[in-house]
Amino acid sequence: MIDTAPGAFSPEARAFLSATRFAVVATVGADGTPHQAVTWYTLDGDVLVLNSAEGRRWPTDLIRDRRVAVMVEDGYRYVALAGSVEIDRDQERAQADIAAMARRYHADDPAHAEELIADTFRRQRRISFRLRPSAVGQDL
Repeated sequence: MIDTAPGAFSPEARAFLSATRFAVVATVGADGTPHQAVTWYTLDGDVLVLNSAEGRRWPTDLIRDRRVAVMVEDGYRYVALAGSVEIDRDQERAQADIAAMARRYHADDPAHAEELIADTFRRQRRISFRLRPSAVGQDL
């Protein structure tokens, strides 16, 4: 495993994270129990952007305790991130974030992406989290 400077992505890690993969988000529950969830993400410069409908467990955990660990893997190759998130409740930005993710994860079926955006996501209250990691580890 190679650790990079806080918040810095190596060129290899950036390329790895730029591919369409899923993130496993680890949070801490109110009772101290760990919780993991698989989710979409995007990169915005040196920031990993996560997004969810409000009310789910992992976003509720992050609102209470902003510390998070995120793993993006492909078999034994991975990038691991840790730090504290910035919470963004602005609906215009949160909707734009989930729309970008839908288009990314459904690039092979753009009509389905637009259907999800219109019929599902726009009807939800969304929340975005921005992680500028304090630690980045990788084994690529």
